[in-house]
Amino acid sequence: MIHSAVEVLRERGVAGVTIDAVLTRSGAPRGSVYHHFPGGRTQLVAEALNFAGDAIGAIVDRAAADGSTEILQRFVELWQKILRDSDFAAGCPVVAVAVGPTGDEELFGSTAAIFARWSEPLRRAFENEGLHADDAEQLATMSIASVEGAVVLCRSQRSRKPLDDVARQLELLIESQKFLTRGRSARTDK
Repeated sequence: MIHSAVEVLRERGVAGVTIDAVLTRSGAPRGSVYHHFPGGRTQLVAEALNFAGDAIGAIVDRAAADGSTEILQRFVELWQKILRDSDFAAGCPVVAVAVGPTGDEELFGSTAAIFARWSEPLRRAFENEGLHADDAEQLATMSIASVEGAVVLCRSQRSRKPLDDVARQLELLIESQKFLTRGRSARTDK
């Protein structure tokens, strides 16, 4: 049911995640929802959000040891696959909650924590590659925001081009930041 809730969330947003929609997609009996999710729809959405955040976070974490370029490459590849496999019907479930109807502060707090979790390995990788802490944090935030925004554009245009364009420009920006940092370090070492 959680997998089905994630799928509905990324295709229809928070408002589209109804018990009926999840049951239809999952094939689970109605009674199982109330057994596994005594908090009802709210609990189901919260668990789907956290599950999706953890699953994507695990991809980012696995790539972290290989550096910033690898993290971004894996992140972009994930969205390319999701867009391709869903024929551009599915976006990010975390974004769906973040831009969804207001009223559930716990869910909004969860989205903030998830985005921070995705950014943190990237920030650390940038620092390990020589970027100043502030630059690393800003570049990590911009990278996540750019990819997530590109996914939205891909869905609306029914094309991978925005994501491909963002990935290429991020790669160039990251390499130029590393180059500038090396240049600053060489000047201060003299």
